[in-house]
Amino acid sequence: MKFQGSMVAIVTPFKDGKLDENTFRGLIEWHIASGTDVIVPCGTTGESATLSHAEHDRVIELTVEIVNGRVPVLAGTGSNNTVEAIRLTKHAKEAGADGALLITPYYNKPTQQGLYEHFKAIAEAVDFPLVPYNVPGRTGLNMLPETVARLSEIKTIVGIKEATGSVRQASEIIALCDESFAVLSGDDFINFPMLAVGGKGFISVTANVVPQDVAGLYDAWAAGDIAKARALHYKTLPLHTAMFYETNPIPVKTALYKMGKIGPELRLPLCPMSQTNDDKLDNVLKNYGLLES
Repeated sequence: MKFQGSMVAIVTPFKDGKLDENTFRGLIEWHIASGTDVIVPCGTTGESATLSHAEHDRVIELTVEIVNGRVPVLAGTGSNNTVEAIRLTKHAKEAGADGALLITPYYNKPTQQGLYEHFKAIAEAVDFPLVPYNVPGRTGLNMLPETVARLSEIKTIVGIKEATGSVRQASEIIALCDESFAVLSGDDFINFPMLAVGGKGFISVTANVVPQDVAGLYDAWAAGDIAKARALHYKTLPLHTAMFYETNPIPVKTALYKMGKIGPELRLPLCPMSQTNDDKLDNVLKNYGLLES
């Protein structure tokens, strides 16, 4: 199973409005050294919505180049336009990624049958491992467990990033699908509970900030050290909360800037944090030991 463990939904650093390639290289090297199992570029946390197609392609190409086969790359290639999603997925395969992460079509709000047909069309067009991404809070629709089960019968659809925040829904998907199908937490708050019900890992926002601890939680669980995994769950819980003081990725990019890892740039319509939330974030980072008090 390629896509398991601690997978970082990595930020896209910008400098003067452009992709900051040198900083991005440093982030990826840090993640690999810290035990991150999979790099996931061009997701929501990577501000894919405001990347041009050329930038999107470049981020994936650069990720593959830097990683150089050391860990898998699961490239975000989703769109609410099926033809566009196919184009992006074909490019990711050609660039050397190991699989594609595909958000459910937002704004269009397709039916469950429409969701099935969307992912089926991508699978038929590109022979490549695919991981649909269900996040109703952003897309306005929920892909139901029965639909996921139908999709899991397509051989190249190998898992799902499940971000409803519901352990119940994740459990229903796991119960309906073959053991080989990877149900991945897309909500850091339930990373630990997801492992308990049979999840294979998590695609994490918080891993951007504390890759070693997020990877350590999964590794402890895999080694049978449940007490250590539980302790890391509670240790990281304040960070999970802080990463969503405002819309992701505003807090995580702000945290990385404070830690000296990236520059402060976001792309409109995202904007800097309010002073109140910035101060709250400071306190959490200081209490965690990520900033000096």
